[in-house]
Amino acid sequence: MSFLEKGPVRIHYEEAGAGFPLLLIAGGGLNSNISGITGDYPPFNAIAEFGDEYRCIAYDLRNAPPGQSTGPLEIDRPWDSHTDDQLALMDHLGFDRFMVLGFCIGGPLIWNLIKRAPDRVVAAVLAMPSGSRPEMRELFYDNNMKGWAPQLVARRPDITMEMAEKFLTKMYRTDPDFVFTVTRDFVRQCRTPVLILPDDIPAHPYTVAMESALLAPNAEVSLFPWKEPKERVPLAVRQIRSFLRAHRPAS
Repeated sequence: MSFLEKGPVRIHYEEAGAGFPLLLIAGGGLNSNISGITGDYPPFNAIAEFGDEYRCIAYDLRNAPPGQSTGPLEIDRPWDSHTDDQLALMDHLGFDRFMVLGFCIGGPLIWNLIKRAPDRVVAAVLAMPSGSRPEMRELFYDNNMKGWAPQLVARRPDITMEMAEKFLTKMYRTDPDFVFTVTRDFVRQCRTPVLILPDDIPAHPYTVAMESALLAPNAEVSLFPWKEPKERVPLAVRQIRSFLRAHRPAS
């Protein structure tokens, strides 16, 4: 186990492989943790697939109850607090520039990471990205109030349900549109190469993923569906590998 400690924040992370750095963001929403990369949650094990070519870095999201990363609940800046952790981890490991592959909540987090550090993110893969459906604006707030918040409060006596509710309101209800963290205008002007692998379940709307792909000038998109039948998953992995190789810096 490895930990980054920065003030009151403690981030648990793991590394594997060698080569250009590839930050991995597990799915699972605010329960995102390393087992979501190495375990049964994703359609493929990203470390097993890409550790032969890249320095893979996976981590537990701050305050994910199944994980070991802890820190303040920054009510006024929920998305940015997680981006702070990602950038601090890359600084800690000595990586000025890196690629990123994220599942689920990794979609909004990647857009925020590109917004915050456009010169550092070389290329990004958004697999099954989360997004906001007009007909289901309360989905993420409701799910996390039932699942994540009670689990966190049970573990952390310094955090109350009222604090968790304010955090989730800022995160998912204050600007509950599109991909939560950036505007359509930002995506339209984003020069970072992105590869989007759409899903189509309530939390991962196909329409939002495709809108992002159509807006971003340097976007590519996978076949759909790519997770089913399972025989298609290796094809999607090959596309990710080709995309990463095409944008990996030479030195």
